[in-house]
Amino acid sequence: MPELRRMLSSSNALFVFDAAARNGSFTAAAAELNVTQPAVSRMLGRLEDHLGVRLFDRAAGRATLTEDGELLYRSVLDGFRSIESGLVEIERRRKGTETVTLSLSTAFTTHWLMPRIDKLQRQFPSIDLRFQLISGSLRGPVENVDFGMRFRDRDDSGSNGALVMKEVMLPVCSPGYRDAEADTPIEGNTIIQLADTPGDWAAQYPDFLTRRRGPAKTLNFSDYAVVVQAALLSQGIALGWLTVGSHWLLTGALVPAAETLTTTRRICELVHPRSRPIRPIAIEIRDWIIEQLRAEVAEIDQLYPRLGLMAAGY
Repeated sequence: MPELRRMLSSSNALFVFDAAARNGSFTAAAAELNVTQPAVSRMLGRLEDHLGVRLFDRAAGRATLTEDGELLYRSVLDGFRSIESGLVEIERRRKGTETVTLSLSTAFTTHWLMPRIDKLQRQFPSIDLRFQLISGSLRGPVENVDFGMRFRDRDDSGSNGALVMKEVMLPVCSPGYRDAEADTPIEGNTIIQLADTPGDWAAQYPDFLTRRRGPAKTLNFSDYAVVVQAALLSQGIALGWLTVGSHWLLTGALVPAAETLTTTRRICELVHPRSRPIRPIAIEIRDWIIEQLRAEVAEIDQLYPRLGLMAAGY
């Protein structure tokens, strides 16, 4: 911190810099901060002189960040968000609550977590949950959250995640779709596809457990939550990740559309950011999710023993 103080003309300059960068205008920044435009200009001029670089290109009433300005703004933004998050958490703890933020897919949140929110809240009554939601495939860094669900190759080293389970999928559909009569006016299966997954996965299953024959058709969606919803609504067969579809398999709203699993070299983990230690309450919620998922896989194995889930080590 002494080094940071030496490198800044004043700590208040960072707030002025943030306002000017966000608004793209010294005048708008002045209005936000309730000061005059010349005061903003002087403050930022002193900051630039102190740093020895130009942070803004000033032209026609606009203030555009330079390359050095962009670099500083990203760092200031991350720092302010972290400080704000800490202050909010202190306020919540003072009031007897804590906030846990999760980075999850919209599909997992919609189809696995939402049916269990009451149970989770009964287990952790003083916790407020926040969500950073990702549509489509789970990817990207885990930042500014307590933990996030991600997939990685099981041979990749250096992970700081807690293992949930190996990646395993199987085709799923509704019972009504599976048991449709052979003379149904819809001929052939409809394959419900997540846009950024391999388009030929259905070719691995020449014998779906349906009575539909003929050329297959496809529905493509960019959000896996919609893929699962379409399967629930009897619109076709989807490739079902157990980490998302276990609830619907156990309730019977979805059933296997084949008796063969699809496995990969990937594993599902709950990962926490490397930039900060994981809090004890976040560990408790993480472990609760893992325990619930693994118990459900064991129940699915009992319900559909021909799949061989537990025998395969899932």
